[in-house]
Amino acid sequence: MQTGKINVQTENIFPIIKKFLYSDHEIFLRELISNAVDATQKLKALASMGKMKEDLGDLTIEVKIDKEKGTLTISDMGIGMTAEEIDKYINQIAFSGAEEFIKKYKGKSEADAAQLIGHFGLGFYSSFMVSKKVEIITKTYKKGPGSKAVKWECDGSPEYTVTETEKSERGTDIVLHIADDSKEFIEEHRILGLLKKYCKFLPVPIRFGNEKTWEKVEGEKDEKGNDKYDEIEKPRFINNVNPAWKRKPADLTDEDYNNFYRELYPGLFEDPLFNIHLNVDYPFNLTGILYFPKVKRNFEVQKEKIQLYSNQVFVTDSVEGIVPDFLTLMHGVLDSPDIPLNVSRSYLQSDSNVKKISNHIMKKVSDKLEDIFKTNREEFEKKWDDIRIFIEYGIISEPKFFERAEKFCLLKDTAGKYFTFEEYKNHIKDIQTDKDKKLVYLYTSDTVEQHGFIQAATERGFNVLVMDGPIDNHFVNTLEQKFESTSFVRVDADVVDKLIKKEESMPSKLSDEERDKLKPVFEEAAGKEHYSVLFESLSETDLPVQITRPEFMRRMKDMSMMGGASYMSGLPDSLNLVVNGNHPLIVKLNEEKDETHKKDLAKQLVDLAKLSQNLLKGEELTGFIKRSINIIQ
Repeated sequence: MQTGKINVQTENIFPIIKKFLYSDHEIFLRELISNAVDATQKLKALASMGKMKEDLGDLTIEVKIDKEKGTLTISDMGIGMTAEEIDKYINQIAFSGAEEFIKKYKGKSEADAAQLIGHFGLGFYSSFMVSKKVEIITKTYKKGPGSKAVKWECDGSPEYTVTETEKSERGTDIVLHIADDSKEFIEEHRILGLLKKYCKFLPVPIRFGNEKTWEKVEGEKDEKGNDKYDEIEKPRFINNVNPAWKRKPADLTDEDYNNFYRELYPGLFEDPLFNIHLNVDYPFNLTGILYFPKVKRNFEVQKEKIQLYSNQVFVTDSVEGIVPDFLTLMHGVLDSPDIPLNVSRSYLQSDSNVKKISNHIMKKVSDKLEDIFKTNREEFEKKWDDIRIFIEYGIISEPKFFERAEKFCLLKDTAGKYFTFEEYKNHIKDIQTDKDKKLVYLYTSDTVEQHGFIQAATERGFNVLVMDGPIDNHFVNTLEQKFESTSFVRVDADVVDKLIKKEESMPSKLSDEERDKLKPVFEEAAGKEHYSVLFESLSETDLPVQITRPEFMRRMKDMSMMGGASYMSGLPDSLNLVVNGNHPLIVKLNEEKDETHKKDLAKQLVDLAKLSQNLLKGEELTGFIKRSINIIQ
């Protein structure tokens, strides 16, 4: 028997581990199983080099709970350790790292210390976060002197013991005597959840107990003549040791990709639109599969859907700052051994390798989209309404992405036709360039509510884009900044003749004095809402009264609401009541001598304009209906 004291001069490492990793204390299981996988993989490597002659046997890693003893055990059939290796790797190397850690964490915040802890080989010692005592029972694969099984034991103080023991097979058992404040880790459902979270795709089979299932009994029927089934128990294996992202794209079918998608996200029933298979070995190692899911119209997107792995060990599904923000809307897996396991997200976001990976992923996504667009534009257009949110979000948030996306980003008009940026510019430049040589992009955010304005614009030969997506307010602002001599104007922002006017206004049939007398009549008819009454000299065929929304104020309000700001969203709508001074009804109204009839007619015209914008409700709507019946009678 050997006893010893771990050489930590300053203070005990165990409370420090517990303190700084406590918020993430469940990762102890990931660390221990990762170590078991490493030991197994090393054995397989030795066998492939001819340095391990005997049969490898069953290499399954097994996880067991013993509630009576209060233990959790992780067993592998890997290379094992000798007494000397225990001393070297457990007592010396890890704790020299621990001592260095203690020195570095002094005076730092908990966040800084959490970043450091992964650099000092403390993975095994994370077991003390949940254990009052830990045992290592191990037997090396080596033969000859010094190859006897040994047992290392430590109760969380710097003292430990190493004794010879009996163990029939090579490999290592880590036995955790779970602490009183961590009894959740001898509950089956808790361990099963952690195994599925962290170990779902590890390359060595992992077994955790048994599971009940039903199996058909061949040749037997029940009393009703139906096939008979027996309930049986079979080993419960946790992981897929050869996930799709580790296989060659040439070996995978569309069905394989879709099946893997359902394996990643069992609750999602719709197939993804398409995928991108990543396989990079220079200047860094990166594999993975990213999927474009169908995004709901109301933008109820669950982020944290991309799962980040390091050598098939789960790291995080919170990848903001690790991949470009707009790609957090995607689903899938990224795996890179260049991503360290035990560091915080803030560390990952500042790591140079991670930044390179982020830029490369953006490039690969851009290349894939451009390739689909070039090779099968018709199919690309069919999927546009589903993928546009990714591309628009990318253009808004990543300047480098815009440089690529402008080749395949599409604009759709109210006729359902699709244009690239360049195509659309050429399509409208002859008719939608105003007198200041500015190109005017008309758009609608709601083809139903703004139908009257759309119709008025299209009747004059103008084209109207459909911009009804959840982030199109931001997208319009971005394009306006990117495009030269261009303005985007929602189709209900002003009367069309005024929007794209190349000549002076047509003559007015009303004098300034007549307009001034009519204005208070329409202000009274508009009611208490915030309307600015404006007179315009429009065509006789235009509507007599229209309601428009000032573009600048509307955009500011929409964007403040999207950003969660309340100072503008609480303001009432700012609306313009545009009176067409050249319409015959307005001319007639001006000549009307009966003041009561004049007010009723003005009120009827205003209410019709409100009705067209879904703004006529309650008492006003009831009054409008009664007045309309009287007019008909």
